[in-house]
Amino acid sequence: MALSASDVETVYSLLSDAFSPDLSVRRPAESALAQCERRPGFCSCLLEIIAARDVACRDDVRLLAAVFFKNSIRRFWRQRVISNDEKAHLRKKLLLNIREESSQIALQLADLISKIARIDYPKEWPELFSLLAQQLQSADILASHRVFMVLFRTLKELSTKRLSADQRTFSEVAALLFDYTWNLWKSDVQTILQSFSCLAQCDSSNSLMEHQNDLLLTCERWLFCTKIIRQLIISGNASDATSAQEVRPIKEVCPVLLSVIQSFLPYCTSFMEKQPEFWNFTKRACIKLMKVLAAFQRRHPYSFGDNNVLPPILVFCLNEIINPEQAVPLFNEFLIQCMILIKSTIECKEYKPSLTGRVINESGDALEQRKKIISRAVFDMLAAVFPNDRVVLLCNILIRRYFIYTSEDLNEWFQNSESFHHEQDMLQWTEKLRPCAEALYIVLFENYRPLLAPVVVSILKEAMSASPPLESEITPAMLLKDAAYSAAGHVYYELSAYLNFSDWFNRSLSLELSNNHPNMLIIHRKIALILGQWVSEIKGDTRKLVYHALIKLLQDNDIAVRLAACRSLCYLVQDSNSSEQEFFDLLSTCWTFCFKLVEEVQELDSKVQVLNLISLLTEHLGEKITPFAGQLVNFFGKMWEESIGESLLQIQLLEALRNFVCSLGYQSCVCYNMLLPILQKGINVDDPDALNLLEDSIRLWEAVLSHATSIVPQLLDLFPSLVTIVERSFDHLQVVVDIIEDYIIFGGAEFLNCHSSSVAKLLDGIVGNVNDKGLLSIIPTLDILIQCFPLEAPPLISAVLQKLILLCLSGEDDRNPSRTAVRTSSGAILARLLVMNTNYLGHLASEPSLIVALQQAGLSINQNVLLCLVDLWIDKIDNTTCIQRKTYASALSIILTLRLPEVIDKIDEILSVCTTVILGGTEDSSKEDSSGDAASSSWPSNESLGYYNGVPSKELRRRQSMLRDNLNTCAAFHGESSFHEAMSRMHPSAFAQLQQALKMA
Repeated sequence: MALSASDVETVYSLLSDAFSPDLSVRRPAESALAQCERRPGFCSCLLEIIAARDVACRDDVRLLAAVFFKNSIRRFWRQRVISNDEKAHLRKKLLLNIREESSQIALQLADLISKIARIDYPKEWPELFSLLAQQLQSADILASHRVFMVLFRTLKELSTKRLSADQRTFSEVAALLFDYTWNLWKSDVQTILQSFSCLAQCDSSNSLMEHQNDLLLTCERWLFCTKIIRQLIISGNASDATSAQEVRPIKEVCPVLLSVIQSFLPYCTSFMEKQPEFWNFTKRACIKLMKVLAAFQRRHPYSFGDNNVLPPILVFCLNEIINPEQAVPLFNEFLIQCMILIKSTIECKEYKPSLTGRVINESGDALEQRKKIISRAVFDMLAAVFPNDRVVLLCNILIRRYFIYTSEDLNEWFQNSESFHHEQDMLQWTEKLRPCAEALYIVLFENYRPLLAPVVVSILKEAMSASPPLESEITPAMLLKDAAYSAAGHVYYELSAYLNFSDWFNRSLSLELSNNHPNMLIIHRKIALILGQWVSEIKGDTRKLVYHALIKLLQDNDIAVRLAACRSLCYLVQDSNSSEQEFFDLLSTCWTFCFKLVEEVQELDSKVQVLNLISLLTEHLGEKITPFAGQLVNFFGKMWEESIGESLLQIQLLEALRNFVCSLGYQSCVCYNMLLPILQKGINVDDPDALNLLEDSIRLWEAVLSHATSIVPQLLDLFPSLVTIVERSFDHLQVVVDIIEDYIIFGGAEFLNCHSSSVAKLLDGIVGNVNDKGLLSIIPTLDILIQCFPLEAPPLISAVLQKLILLCLSGEDDRNPSRTAVRTSSGAILARLLVMNTNYLGHLASEPSLIVALQQAGLSINQNVLLCLVDLWIDKIDNTTCIQRKTYASALSIILTLRLPEVIDKIDEILSVCTTVILGGTEDSSKEDSSGDAASSSWPSNESLGYYNGVPSKELRRRQSMLRDNLNTCAAFHGESSFHEAMSRMHPSAFAQLQQALKMA
């Protein structure tokens, strides 16, 4: 039943009660509101509450009504819960209530309108932007501010639509709104600048202070206007990187944005103390405008490359970064945006001329030629902006000023070195000044390597000379050396041709490492990082010295130094030049200090980092870790106990344990007392941490089984957990399949006797529920099971075998390679069963339950099921792998001996397959096997048929003998006359091939 205007008070009461701290009041209200959501008229009631601005209507209730309204749009606007008439009413009334005093509710209203616009504009709401444009004419600053908020949210929502029609619609909206928005933006900024000029000259007691609220609203409206202009230019025009078409607003807007930035910057000083609100605005405005310029450059690089746009903006940014005599103390966020824009420009591929030449008389593509012309022009322009002396100056400034640790950095480090280490790692380069300067430096060096490499080496030598290895005071010279080391570390791949690492290490770095003064921690940490960065250049005798150096740094008193050494050791261990023997002598010491470091660090990231090193060493050194197995068992056991509740750490532990087991190989049983309880917890799907740990636990389980010399009782007891895992999900199917195979192969009869029902349930669940890919992964397991237990297994998996028969007889593989592979592989399993347990397949084929299943599947069978399988084996022989082909041929050979009268009618086709396999046995089938489908890749391979030194192999002779015997049995059953009559129907060439195959021995 629909809600009406008379229900508004009821809905208001329910919303009000939803705030009650009394559960007996709140829960019924929440339940009633949930029931109202699907009733027509609910959104209209909510909008009436939102629009009510009298004293009796609480703002928190109105805000909650707006949230409910937004959720209803998301859930029900596309459905029939809200009628078209109600939608029209809601759209109209929303636009009439944009002027909202509460900023929170205004924001929710803007979101509401944007969500509806995404669905209804332009078909159901074509007048949206014209109505908003009319409201912009209002002299009411708050009203226009709210309209711009709505415009921004709506444009942002529409810009995310990706269909071509939607993008064309957005372009039309952009063309409609741009001129008015841009003119208002320019008018507002003039008003703001004039007001700022007055404020800067006045005391706070001045009468102008009365108008500050209106001015703040104007400032906020102007910021929304800035965001809208950005959205209109970015999303309202296709990127000129693709079309090379000029985007006119770029040339018009960008110079003005730069001018406004230059006008705002001086107020960052004058407003700092007296006008904190406007000081905050000027900072936000300058940062936002610089971000907009950078966004324009990325989206429309060719238009931004205009001579009146790119050079002045770059020169401004460079001056702000380089000029040490700035009149305005710039804030870091603004400098970051300047660096981002310069970096984006330097690495922009559109500004790099093509390195390919032109063929004489080649007309070429007009678009590409236009791009090349623009690229060349911008390239020349950048050459003028970045002369060699300015590039060298910028490089020097970045290293000498922005790479230097500040006193605040050092205080953070000394107060908590562990947190400091991770903060340096986690920082995005766009968030902090030093990482941003480092990112700009790397790009600058890559583009000007011949010029800058000698400069960087020169700075490095100067810094090392000014701060000798035995210095003990934290001086500007030491901090410059740290910065120079950073510079050398960041571009190791480019600098290695100019700096010999072995000389650098032996003459300087190793000496500095021998200086154990506490203040040397700054240099020690940087050296630890450098040794990881320069790993590809650490060769020969130097590598062993570096190993010793890093092991020593693991003993440092500072956690940040030790963690840096830990990371670099990971890089060295993973390096292709790493020598197991060189590191083996240090392994005992390394374990000791790693174990100690794990105990001393507090943060999860630190423990994961150290554990990663231990895991890498375990994997890299393989069986050489065996003498340390006892230590590692104790360590892993203790770590697991301490990691309860820390899923991320436990995941890393499970991976380390897997490497540990693989390295121990067949000696891994020494860790079972520690390992198996951990494994049991990890594979328990009812454990609270199962969602996080299950995948890695299953992989560990498979590793344990594949390296076990025998399946101990504790491992046998784990198998039923596999059934539970598969019942929950098939996400880990391939690893599950590997585990089943390990149990079958290594567990033997004891395993099958213990868990026969679990095996049957597990395999039936998989075969009955997975897709073709899953079936192809489990079929080899079925083949192994039948080969290992030909008498015991088939009765256990009768339900699975019936499903395979249904798959074989379904005939659903026309033009479906995946289904063809499934039917072919399923047929190979049944052929294998016939070869190894002929009686059981005959029994299964005549089971009443199979006949019922065939009828339920809509399969009409007019002959014996075995004969249907014969037809499949003959039909699919060309789709088989070599191994499957031999199995098919063996099964068809056995079919000749069965007392089935219809066999005589198929004898020519049966013998054709058998003959082909025997004659084809002399060919090398290895290539075919290697390219077979996934179902055959893990099957136990039969001996290939063929000759050895001109003599037929035993396998070939056995197959020939079997075929002769089976033909004799066939003749005896069907009678000589019927048999010879059938043989006479064979094609002469096929009969000749048969004779050749039988006489090859």
